[in-house]
Parts: sequence; C-alpha cells; structure tokens
Amino acid sequence: MPRTHSADPAAASAFPALRTPAGPVPADAPAWNPQRGSAMPSHRYRPAHERVEVPLTGRAWPAARIERAPLWVPVDLRDGNQALAEPMDTPRKGRMFDLLVAMGFKEIEVAYPSASRTDFDFVRHLADSGAVPDDVTVVVFTPARRELIERTFAAIEGLPRTVVHLYTPTAPTWREVVLGRSRTEVRDLVHDAATYMARLAAARPGADIRFQFSPEVFNLTEPDLVLEICNGLTDLWDASPDRPVTHNLPATVEVATPNVYADQIEYLHRHLTRRDAVVLSVHPHNDRGTGVACAELAVLAGAQRVEGCLFGNGERTGNVDLVTLALNLHTQGVDPMIDFSELGTVRRTVEDCIRLPVHPRHPYAGDLVHTAFSGTHQDAISKGLAHHARRAAYLGVPESEAPWTVPYLPVDPADLGCTYEAVIRVNSQSGKGGIAHLLQLHHGLDLPPDMRPDFSRTVQRATDDSGQEATPKDLWELFRSTYLAPGEEGPLTLDSWSTSEPAPGEHRVRCDLAGGGTADGRGRHEGAGNGPLAAFADALAAAGHPVDILGYAGHALAPGPDSAAVAYVRCRIGGTTYWGAGQDTSVLTASVRAVLSAVNRAKREDR
Repeated sequence: MPRTHSADPAAASAFPALRTPAGPVPADAPAWNPQRGSAMPSHRYRPAHERVEVPLTGRAWPAARIERAPLWVPVDLRDGNQALAEPMDTPRKGRMFDLLVAMGFKEIEVAYPSASRTDFDFVRHLADSGAVPDDVTVVVFTPARRELIERTFAAIEGLPRTVVHLYTPTAPTWREVVLGRSRTEVRDLVHDAATYMARLAAARPGADIRFQFSPEVFNLTEPDLVLEICNGLTDLWDASPDRPVTHNLPATVEVATPNVYADQIEYLHRHLTRRDAVVLSVHPHNDRGTGVACAELAVLAGAQRVEGCLFGNGERTGNVDLVTLALNLHTQGVDPMIDFSELGTVRRTVEDCIRLPVHPRHPYAGDLVHTAFSGTHQDAISKGLAHHARRAAYLGVPESEAPWTVPYLPVDPADLGCTYEAVIRVNSQSGKGGIAHLLQLHHGLDLPPDMRPDFSRTVQRATDDSGQEATPKDLWELFRSTYLAPGEEGPLTLDSWSTSEPAPGEHRVRCDLAGGGTADGRGRHEGAGNGPLAAFADALAAAGHPVDILGYAGHALAPGPDSAAVAYVRCRIGGTTYWGAGQDTSVLTASVRAVLSAVNRAKREDR
C-alpha cells in the first residue's frame, strides 16, 4: 500500500511508520470535524447486526434499576487461572479460595478438573480437607465429552455441594471451524452430555449436585438455537425453584455495544421456559473494553448471576471485573453483599496469587485512583472533606456514617480501608488548595487564603525544575526555607528584644539588630505603637527598614499549652507585598519573627 503523507511534514517525519489518514473528508462531515479516511482495513470486519439476529420485543431494561446485588461468582480459579502464563499451584489456589470465602462469595468456580492434574488435585484437596464452608457451593467446569465428564465427577467425590458446569461452543463460526458440526449435531452433542451428567449424578443419591450450561459465544449464536438447547436442558434436568438449573450466557468474545448484549439477555429472560426454575447468568469478557457495562445492562435486562474475576484477569483483555461491578453498586447505595473494606489486602493477595499487577488507575483499587494532582480537583476535594467533617458533626454521627458528597471522590476511600493521606499529592500540575491541604494534614499549618497563591508559586517553580512530585516532607522544607528561615537567618537578624506596655493601648519595643546592609541598621532601636507588632515595625523603621503590616494570622500547631505556634504576616515593603512566617512556643515571638521574615525576603529579592 503506498505511503500517505501528513499535512504536517514534521509530524510525519517523527513517526515514519505511521500512515497518517489522507483520504477524503466525508461529504456529510460538519465543518468542525476535518478527520480523513484512514488506510485501516475496516472493510474486513462485519458488524454484529450482520452476524447474529437480535430479536426485539420492546425493551424494558432501559427503565430498570439495579436495586440488589446479583449472585457474584468468581472464576479466578478456573477461567482466570487458565489465562495466566504461570497457572496457580495448589497453595496459591488455596490462598485465593480462602480469600474469596472470607470476602463473602457463596458460589465459586474452582477448577477445570479434566484439564490438568493440578486442577484435579485442587478439587480433591477441597474435598479431602473440608475447606469448603457449609454455605459455599463449588463449581467445576467440563466440556461436553463423556470421558472428561467422568473425570470431573471423579474429582468432586465427597464435596458437600457442587454445580457441574457443562459448556460447548454454539456460534456458527465455532460450529463450522472448530467443531465441524451442524446446528442439529451441536444440539444433540449437548443433549447427550447432559444426559450422561444426569445419570452420573443419579448414581450418587446423597450428593447435592446441580447443573449449569453455557452456550459458549452465546452473543454470536442464533437466539432460537440457544432457546431450544437451554429449554431442553431445563426439562432434561427436571429443574425446579428449589433445585434450579443455571443457564449462563457468555459474551465469550465481545463483538457489539453493551445495549446489544442487554437486548439478547432480555429476549432469553422473557422466553426461557420454567423461568422460576432457571438462574439466568452472564459471563462477559472485555474485548471491546465494555465488559462492566455489558454486565450492568445484562442485570437490568434480567440476569440474576454474574461470573467474572477480581480485577478483571482473563483471556485477551480479561473477564468482567467483579470488584468494579460490586463497588459500582456500593456507590449507588446498594449493598454489594461482598466485603471490600480492606481492598488493599485483597489486591495484594490477588497480585501475589496470579503474579500480575493491578493497574494504578484501576477504578477502585489502583494506587493512584483516589489521588488528585490537578489544582482545581485538589481544592474541591479539600473543601469537600472539610464540609463532610462539619456535616457529620452537625448530624451527630461519625464521619464514616455521614452521607458522602465529596467532589471528585465517588467513594469514601475509608470505606475501602484506605487513608486520606494519598488523596491529594503535589506536582507541577497542582494548585494552592492541595498544597495548603497537605501542609495542614501533615504539619498542622493553616495558611491564610491570601498566602496560598504566594507559596503555590514557590512550589510550582520547584516542581517545574525537578519534574518530580513534591512530598509532604518536601513541602515543609520549601515552606521552612521560604518563610521561616529568613526570620531566623537574616540578612537582618534580631539578637534580642523586649516589649512593655507603659499605658493601656501603648506598647514599646526595644530590639538589638545586626546586619541588614545599612549603617544605622545595627545596634539597639526602639519603637512605639498600639500593639507589639506595630511597635516592632516602628523600631525597624527607625533602623532604616520601613515596613507596613497589612495582615496577620496565627495558630497553635497542636492542642495543649506546650504546643508551638506559627504566625503569618502580610507586609508592604517598598511598594511590594511580602509574606513572612515565624514559629516559636510564644505566639508573640513567632509574630515578630514573621515580620522579620518578610523584611528579609524583600532584602533578598533586592539583591
């Protein structure tokens, strides 16, 4: 194919392997959209509506709401495991199983026993060790082949409650290319396998064995064939409300927008026979990146059960992410029925078992997901957290019980076992609100609002120069060197000082100054004013360092009489405004140092 040329020669030369779209702009494109036809061979692919019929019967799912959690079924130990470069051994599988039980999952797919000795041995481990709690049901997976079904039933001997999950591909391409069978032959294959399963189960009258069927690649299979097979199995297995059959409808490979999957699920939901004896389940994959949306819309359309993996591990782009699905419900006020209150522990355990990292931007569990670097976000979050604390106090409830309405944080990190320390972090993109929040959270500094832009500029210069994040420790050091150090280290220094109040409202200050760059700036000086700071300013003016104090704020750094105090002053010096800060166990001493800090900052700038 001939190379196309970019309208920007520099861009083209920077990426010579790219074929910048150079086709015509579509005739019906609006003037604001100049995108051109590309050389991508999109014509090779058929849209989903041309590959499978989706009969519509009047959609009800768009008006539905999810008001309770479906039955969550983790398949990390089977479907997720077979997608790993290093499949889990029995100890890792056992740790994962224990985690899933501790989180509250009640039906867990544990293995494909006929696929490997490791999988078979793990099922036997569960049976022999008594590791399965009384209210947890184990699911095992088998293809529609008699010898593999026999191996599967051998594995589950002695387990208290089991679902045997039968599957076979049913979509046209899989029938023709993989199986080499017709529709009728596939239907008969499933019927024969299901009959054999029923016979083996009947031979164990004391065992609690139920059945599940998955028409693999359901979403590309003709709906009438799916109904014929599923309804036939419901009858064959004599399903009833107290012993239902599970019909699991997988989007094995995502091929359409999520609304198409919802339409397919709703059609089956309406047309399955003995509907009260059927658990309608879904198993979305994530090839198009919309697995979560597919699962949520499927539940709106009638699905009662969802299979997936913690954090979405699985073949290709993965199985649907159960953590995201369940916590999405949590943020809508719906109990997910699973415990995620120590999500960090869950994540670390899964990462250790599957030896794959969870992405730092995972919707709820990533290292950076609760973190804001943007200045506008930081300011809103800081104000939101303060408002949340006030609201909780007003309602007379702990903050963990108060309604959550903090901007940019759809979930309270504390609900997931996270602290607030990583919510706001500072880099070159950050703003004054986030910087002030971290100084207050980690160092007790409550910068006056008018001072925050001044310090923000200092932080911005530092992070622009370094290209690095500024930690709370870095921020403190910048604050100390910018505002506290000038009041203690000069160039103008205060050797000693005293204050008196000869009469009410009349204050005098005597001070010994050194340095300062003026001949009369050294030695003892006196000043008077209506307060100690005004008197100190008058003394500085007498020493040749005139300063007007425009604003003052101060506070203790911690509760108790022995706490250090910090003072902030805004001064006009030579027509320019400067901020200074001081720290001491004495509020007055801190204030005097703050004024001296502003004077020295002006002197350093004049150099």
